[in-house]
Amino acid sequence: MGRAYEVRKASIQKTGAAKAKLYSNFAKEIYLAAKGNPELESNVNLKRVVDKAKKQQVPADIINRAIDKAKGNNGDDYKEVIYEGFGPGASTLIIKTLTDNVNRTVAYVREAFNKAHKSLGVTNSVSFNYDHLAVVSFKCDKEEEVFDALLNEAIEPVEFEMEDGLLTISVNPKDISSTKDVLESIIPNIDYEIDEIGMYPKDMVSLSGEDKEVFERLYNMLDEIDDVTEIYHNVKD
Repeated sequence: MGRAYEVRKASIQKTGAAKAKLYSNFAKEIYLAAKGNPELESNVNLKRVVDKAKKQQVPADIINRAIDKAKGNNGDDYKEVIYEGFGPGASTLIIKTLTDNVNRTVAYVREAFNKAHKSLGVTNSVSFNYDHLAVVSFKCDKEEEVFDALLNEAIEPVEFEMEDGLLTISVNPKDISSTKDVLESIIPNIDYEIDEIGMYPKDMVSLSGEDKEVFERLYNMLDEIDDVTEIYHNVKD
C-alpha cells in the first residue's frame, strides 16, 4: 500500500474513555467548521466533518448540539494548534490539537515529551518532511475510468493505487471536494473506507527495543490529552 494508507491511524475503539474522547473531538471539529456558516448544504468543510462523524457512529444529538452551539455566541473560541516534536531514534511526530486554552495545551504536550526525555521542535522543524494530503480509499472496479475522469477535471493525484479491490487516492487538500464530485458521479452511494486530510511522512523509519517502547509511551501520553485530536508520525507499525 502507499505510505498514506500505511500511516493511517486506526479508528479509535468506541469504548470507555476512548469513545468519550472521540465524541469530544468531533464536537470541537464540527463546532469549528460550523462557525460563520452552520449550513450543511453550503459549507463543504462542515459537511465533510459531519459525514466523517456519522461514519464513526457519533450520535446525532452530539452533532446537532455542536452545530447549534456554533450558531450562538457563548464565548467559546476553539482554535487549531499544531505542535512538532522529536521522538526516539529518527522518529518525528506532528500533534494536531483543538483548544480553547493554548497555555494549558502546550503545557500538557511539553510534559509528555519531557516525561519521555524527548523534545518539542519549532514550527517546520518536522513538518517539512511530511506532505499535507487528502486521502480517500474505497472499493472500486473502475480504476481506469476514475483516473481518466480525474485528469479530465485537471485533478492530478499524488498517489493512485489499487490493491485487493481497494482504490486509494491522495490529492492536494484543495482538490478533495472536486475529487469527491468526480468519484460520486461514477460510483453512486460510494462508501469511503478512508476519508481524511492529514500529514503523511515522506519517509518511514523502523524502531525496535527501547526506542520502540519510548515511542509507544510518548504516543500514548499524547493521545490521552483531551485537546489532542490527531497524531501523525513516521514510524512503521
